[in-house]
Amino acid sequence: MKEIHATELAEKLKYNEKVNIIDVREDEEVAQGVIPGAKQIRLGEVPERLNELNKEEHYYIVCRSGGRSGRATEYLEANGYDATNMEGGMLAWEDETEIPK
Repeated sequence: MKEIHATELAEKLKYNEKVNIIDVREDEEVAQGVIPGAKQIRLGEVPERLNELNKEEHYYIVCRSGGRSGRATEYLEANGYDATNMEGGMLAWEDETEIPK
């Protein structure tokens, strides 16, 4: 499984690289703040929402500490998607967040 550190992903955002971030946390966790531009797909919803993802794109998967996102990354890879787990999750994220609407 591919992994990226939170600081590396933050650098990509700072340099305006096109990144697709999927946040697999629950609503109450997401309400505390998300990485700007991240799309929420709860871990339990990933299988039924695969149609929202494009196999031609790369996805960075995020959760609170890296465990759930690791499971989601493995699932996506097993289904032919290009995905990378953000190790340490939001606990390791030191850059700005936004509160989802």
